[in-house]
Amino acid sequence: MYEQVSFSLLNDIMTTLNPEIKREDLRHFYTRLGANFYSIYSLFHLLYGKREDFCEQTHRLVETMARQYINRSDKLKKVDIEREKDHNWFLHQKWVGMALYSDGFAGDLKGIQSRLPYLQELGINLVHVMPILECPKGESDGGYAVSNFRHVDPRVGTIEDLDALANDMEKRDMLLVLDVVLNHTSNENEWAQKARKGEKRYQDYYYMFDGRELPDMFEQSMPEIFPETSPGNFTWDEEAKKWVMTVFNHYQWDLNYSNPEVFIEMLDIILFWANHGADIIRLDAVAFLWKKIGSSCQNEREAHLILQLMKDCCQVTAPGVLFIAEAIVAPVEIIKYFGEDAINAKECEIAYNATYMALLWDAVATKNTKLLYQGIRSLPDKLERATWLNYIRCHDDIGLGFDDMDIEAVGYAPSSHRRFLVDYYTGKFKDSPARGLVFGHNEKTGDARISGALASLVGLESALEVNDPVLIDQAIQHILLLHSMIMSFGGIPLLYYGDEIGTTNDYSFQGDKSKSNDSRWAHRTVIDWQKAEARNKTGTVEQRLFSALKRMIAVRKEIASFADFNNRELHDVGNPHLFVFSRFNLATQGHVLVVANFDSSPQYLNLNDLSRVAFNQYGQITDLYSGESPVMFKNQLVIPPYRFYWLVDQGRLN
Repeated sequence: MYEQVSFSLLNDIMTTLNPEIKREDLRHFYTRLGANFYSIYSLFHLLYGKREDFCEQTHRLVETMARQYINRSDKLKKVDIEREKDHNWFLHQKWVGMALYSDGFAGDLKGIQSRLPYLQELGINLVHVMPILECPKGESDGGYAVSNFRHVDPRVGTIEDLDALANDMEKRDMLLVLDVVLNHTSNENEWAQKARKGEKRYQDYYYMFDGRELPDMFEQSMPEIFPETSPGNFTWDEEAKKWVMTVFNHYQWDLNYSNPEVFIEMLDIILFWANHGADIIRLDAVAFLWKKIGSSCQNEREAHLILQLMKDCCQVTAPGVLFIAEAIVAPVEIIKYFGEDAINAKECEIAYNATYMALLWDAVATKNTKLLYQGIRSLPDKLERATWLNYIRCHDDIGLGFDDMDIEAVGYAPSSHRRFLVDYYTGKFKDSPARGLVFGHNEKTGDARISGALASLVGLESALEVNDPVLIDQAIQHILLLHSMIMSFGGIPLLYYGDEIGTTNDYSFQGDKSKSNDSRWAHRTVIDWQKAEARNKTGTVEQRLFSALKRMIAVRKEIASFADFNNRELHDVGNPHLFVFSRFNLATQGHVLVVANFDSSPQYLNLNDLSRVAFNQYGQITDLYSGESPVMFKNQLVIPPYRFYWLVDQGRLN
């Protein structure tokens, strides 16, 4: 779009660019900049237009994008062009991811590279290597308190190791996901150290106050994130003699995005890691980017403007790179991180489907799907060219962020139902097989979240302790049932490392002073590779899980209906124990019927009752996962306990 004011400024910037930049071949850069500049200018002006140095900062922004474009390798520029031509590439059903800590999975980055064949054996082709940037040895928040945004932590390797990993993954058609922590830095970051010593420029990078007047105003409306370990949202820094905003932990200083220098610094960092081979950048804590007195300081409009601006700028320099929004917020808010009033994602192409994750855990505990149906229906449709990351668990705790109105709509009381779930997964509820741990208990509100490995939460840990084959089998069925739900729902399934071999809680963190007050370390485990080798021995838990998930992934990749084009329809079948939905191939009109039984008893389904889903003859129905025809009784489908089906009519395309 041509607009005189913005393009007049762009002309001024182009004529005064550094001569070294002008000498480079910037044809593609200039084309993309021209196409995006009005949007970039408009967003930058909305955020920073009242500043006297607005034009100077805009010049710096463009020069930053240009320098990183020059630094981008020819190979990555070629990938950018290929992905621009096939803009729906990431919606394909072939992508299956795994999130892992480099030290927990394989020791370091070189170790991950050596284990790529293991991941490929399983079928993984998207790998989220969780924080690898330099952070303090003690107060690191699992790598999310960054002390240097451009250095790989020496405990996991070097930037050369990362480059080697990225190159190897590219040859194997695997995608690399890296984190950039947007909201805060470690208090040991160079910027924080300079702010402590009184440098005004870097004090403006943070929220720092001489007295309590303004912090107290903020506190009136800001919730506490970690009330047990880090109450309040401000920390007194003795060296600086100032109160510093520290929303997450006292050692994590919140960045001040009302300062354009902070935005440009963080954009430069995103592009830096994109140039080191990241196909996808996970933007951490995006809901917290804008602080405003009188608000919760979450999900503010300006936070969305910042993300839109980052996306527009990235599309100029590295358009093949995608963004993941790490926004674990209410369902009505999370959908906004794709971008509103658009078809294409204006902010992030991918977002965590935290709502679906929490609803699946509810269905396991209650053995019914009332809230699962209700919650999914209340989730607004995503954009056409955006997708979910569907996961069962991750490195973080399991929050119970259902909408209270949804809980009430299915006949539960919100507070007591959440209390039941916490009690169930921490083993306090009678007959619960779970071995989870409480996380983030807030004595003021009674709220709490849940930690624990998947295998421990579904009862595998307790079943193995008593060596009960029936209980072991039930736990394995739960693990497979949950994975079938993220594989088929629509989006990119994201496994968590160790779940593929049934890794249980690691309680060793309780003896480590730097970790003992954070129960999330129970599921941030170190892989036992001797245990992993048992996947090759028939009949072991490891073999049963690994081989089943390997098959599930392979089948998923062959089903065109599982590509994510908003091609899903829920079916309310009147049975509170079943979760049923269809996935459609819009090109061929074929379909897959997904049926899941969350109960301990067999359930029945009359296929004739389903709208828009017709099978020619019951004898032609096949379960794609098992390759077998399911059991029928009196023209009804029989679904065994904790089982799922991916059903097709072999007479129709799918």
